[in-house]
Amino acid sequence: QVQLVQSGGGLVQSGGSLRLSCTASGSVSTIYAMAWYRQRPGKQRELVAALTRTGRTNYAGAVKGRFTISRDTDKNTVYLQMNSLKPEDTAVYYCNVRTIATMYWGQGTQVTVSS
Repeated sequence: QVQLVQSGGGLVQSGGSLRLSCTASGSVSTIYAMAWYRQRPGKQRELVAALTRTGRTNYAGAVKGRFTISRDTDKNTVYLQMNSLKPEDTAVYYCNVRTIATMYWGQGTQVTVSS
């Protein structure tokens, strides 16, 4: 079992920055990939950024060049640095980790970008 606790998020003006954090506990040695998803109002949940155990990253086209996913292995924490935020980035952001057996989700955190 893996437990995820998210922090960060909030309200920011267009062009601003925020950083989301997600700390894992429990069977962290079984994690092989970590990611951030978001669900915008009226939309399905979508992948924002992913990071594998080997350090390979993948970004959605809409955030490439503005968002950065990173990790601190000592703290079992994955981050999402979001720069140049736009109103269309407004969403609930979810941390996600994958093990061989299953995946786990964080509790979600609201990010609101005002124009």
